[in-house]
Amino acid sequence: HLKKGQFMSPWNMKNSVRKIEAFGNEQIILADRGTFLGYNMLVNDMRCFPIMAQTGYPVCFDATHSVQLPTSMGNISGGQRHFIPSLVRAATACGINALFMEVHDDPSNALSDANTVLDIKYLENVLSQAKVIHQSRLDLRERFGEDNVHPER
Repeated sequence: HLKKGQFMSPWNMKNSVRKIEAFGNEQIILADRGTFLGYNMLVNDMRCFPIMAQTGYPVCFDATHSVQLPTSMGNISGGQRHFIPSLVRAATACGINALFMEVHDDPSNALSDANTVLDIKYLENVLSQAKVIHQSRLDLRERFGEDNVHPER
């Protein structure tokens, strides 16, 4: 599980992949958890998923770390967990292969990342929506073909 640094471009992940492969490991999953934008803000560029998929390895979306607001609360990170479902739907539509989410039954009392963990009572709903979108994407690809309209040669 290789997470793209928040300072890193998605196309540079191929260099990290090559280093891992050089040691004989081909069991790699690439993950995005947002990119720094300005102060205390992470944003998700949905283009990163098809770009990282060009490595030939599965791509994962880290939904809960993507809503983090680093050090926005002084000595701890804040978060906007209410955006998790929207970002999961968008990332799923962009063709991710896996989801990573930290969940807790009482988020405000979680010992780690309390401001970004998903309340477990919403997990089934979020995953069900992702499953429907994933299947819709597969159906669209079957009907219309590859969704990369300008493949690089």
